[in-house]
Amino acid sequence: MKIGIIGAGAMGSLLGWHLCDRAEVWLLDPWQSHIDAINSSGLWCEHTGAPAVRHPHATTTTTDIGPCDVVMVLIKAHQTAWAAEQARSLVRLHPQAPSATTLVVTLQNGLGNRDILATALGAERTIQGVTSLGATLLGPGRVRYAGQGATIFSALPDESTARLADLFIACGLPAEMSDDLDALVWGKLIVNAGINALTALLRVPNGALATTPEARALAEQAAREAVAVAQARGVRLREPDPVAHVLAVAQATGANRSSMLQDVLRGSPSEIATINGAIVHEGRRLGVPTPVNDLLTALVQALDATAHVRVGE
Repeated sequence: MKIGIIGAGAMGSLLGWHLCDRAEVWLLDPWQSHIDAINSSGLWCEHTGAPAVRHPHATTTTTDIGPCDVVMVLIKAHQTAWAAEQARSLVRLHPQAPSATTLVVTLQNGLGNRDILATALGAERTIQGVTSLGATLLGPGRVRYAGQGATIFSALPDESTARLADLFIACGLPAEMSDDLDALVWGKLIVNAGINALTALLRVPNGALATTPEARALAEQAAREAVAVAQARGVRLREPDPVAHVLAVAQATGANRSSMLQDVLRGSPSEIATINGAIVHEGRRLGVPTPVNDLLTALVQALDATAHVRVGE
């Protein structure tokens, strides 16, 4: 199987490291020093024991890659339109032979990413996935595996999603499929809403939200509002206690720095608009109050806006 991964940040690098053990993997990212480090010295992953190196292909241009069996999008939400353009040259379409058609998978955070990709690349071959894996990018060519968790894919009528899930499992990554897209997306959104903004604002790893009473209370409130919005939309959530699940994920990925915390530390734009901001937007539309998510959104947006004048440590 040939896999193109658009976005070689923490999660893209972690998946590329695992999947290249049993597939031809190409990492596509504009960060030249990261790509150069992978091509010269391999991609190093820290987990348990000594760091281990593997050698996925890495490039800054799609012309090096060509058509793929699977294209996985792991770019930041505000770059999804760019990712869709990059993916055009990696996708092959065979209407008469669905099994030969490229499968496009988004594992991004937030709402709306699949819609952008589906419009550009074809809804019939574009699926949503969510992952509870934790990863931290340590520097060019280095990633840390920061938390085990399942990856869940929405199912297609043919076997293409099953083949991808089987590959994940063969590479040591738990995976499964679901035919309930809304439950999939909102389950992950609730987790992100409870964890990401708070860890970014407090500058703490995920586990601090589960072990610090003051932080835990805020995480629970943010998650509870998100659950209320999901229920108002008629979403049937997979977890019997979604708020407890948020804290369980925080604990299971305790050492991980959330993607939003990593963005804030780098001074990069966050994905707040498609996570807590999306909950606020939907809450207003449905008449569900979301004061904690509203405040978290405003605070992280202020962090984004002041990154260029932020005082150092």
